[in-house]
Parts: sequence; structure tokens; C-alpha cells
Amino acid sequence: MFKKIEYKGSLEEQYDTLAKQLAALLEGETDIIANLSNASALLNQFLTDVNWVGFYLLKDGELVLGPFQGLPACVRIPVGRGVCGTAVEKGETIVVKDVHQFPGHIACDARSNSEIVIPLVKDGEMIGVLDIDSPLIDRFKEEDRLGLEKFVQTLIQYL
Repeated sequence: MFKKIEYKGSLEEQYDTLAKQLAALLEGETDIIANLSNASALLNQFLTDVNWVGFYLLKDGELVLGPFQGLPACVRIPVGRGVCGTAVEKGETIVVKDVHQFPGHIACDARSNSEIVIPLVKDGEMIGVLDIDSPLIDRFKEEDRLGLEKFVQTLIQYL
């Protein structure tokens, strides 16, 4: 049974606790949809000031909507388009302070003003992305990028 905890300490320490909580939550489960579903729910309860947390999976050369928390979203995103597609194309995390300034941004939720996208790479193969949107401009700082990348590295072990 999952029990919500109070995260304490610095933001780095909170992300460390979150990664440990994720590992405990996913231990013994191998189904990708179940694990991505629990990961998006865990992140959604941990993060403040976000309006969408979820995953897109790479299938047949495009990103396809996976488990998420938030309003209904775009179902398919071509590689190279929007923040998610650009993160796949470049193979790196992208932090966008103001999505309205990002060329080709795909607006699924009109409330979104900033975004972070972290690629999911397992054994050298791109399998998708973690996408998080916020209604605040400049919501995601360096500590968030590092903490979320650590979260993804923990998650990858269970996919």
C-alpha cells in the first residue's frame, strides 16, 4: 500500500527520497504501463505548480501518448516537433522557461507556460520521454532537472 509522505530537507534531498520511493513502488513489477502509471502519479503528488505529468513512448518513429496525470493531451507527436519531439531528436533534457518562446511548441493545455522533457533511454535505445508542464513561467530550475533525471534513471531500471 502506498502512503504519501512529507518530503523534508533540501530539494536535492527531496528528489533523492522520491527516487527511493519510486524504486520501492516499482520493485517486482515489470509491466511498462503499470510502472509508468505509478511513476506519473508519484510525480504528480510530489511536484507543486504543475498541470501535466506524463510519458510519451516512441513507436514507429513517433511519440505516442502513454500514462499521464492531467487534462487530455495530444496523442501523437512527430520526432523533431515540439519540446517532446525535439528532446528525442537531440537525445537530451530540454527545459523551456517560457513555452510561448519555443519555436514549434505544441500547446495541448493552454494553461502551460513552462515545460521540462527528459528522454527515456534504456541500453542506448530511446524509448520515450517524461514530459512535465507548469502554468508558471520558469518553473523548472537546475535542481529540478537533476532530480528528475535521477528519477528517470531509477525508473529505467524497471522498464
